[in-house]
Amino acid sequence: MDKKIFIIEDDANILYSLEANFSAEGLDTQTSEGEEELDELLENIRDFEPDYLILDVILPKLDGFEIIKKVKEDDELSDLPIFVFSDISDEDSRSRSLEIGADYFFPKDEFDTYEFTEKVKKIMANQERLDEDTDKDWEQDEDNTLID
Repeated sequence: MDKKIFIIEDDANILYSLEANFSAEGLDTQTSEGEEELDELLENIRDFEPDYLILDVILPKLDGFEIIKKVKEDDELSDLPIFVFSDISDEDSRSRSLEIGADYFFPKDEFDTYEFTEKVKKIMANQERLDEDTDKDWEQDEDNTLID
């Protein structure tokens, strides 16, 4: 897997655990603790040209929902799949994240970095299968596994 993933998370333990997990799987990773200005963060994402973005929507300096909106409005980044995870696990936050452009939402209350990494890898593999076989009609089960 020679994919690139950009991770934005303010909890250093989670951030570096995710970075280590994805790097061990062969993904090129770049990280941010969300401390920079929004324009600088977007420029860093553009420069890195990731295939996927992982985002905690609750950050000390930036609004994660605003990051999602700006990524989806950006001509270079609008197709970037976004995986959101958050301490806010209510249905409003989930709905809002998905409505403004996030592709996946994971609540942190059931968050384990290894399990999260495995879920993201599974989704990425499924997406690659879809991309390789666009003529075939695929469906996904509740775990985002593709089925014929």
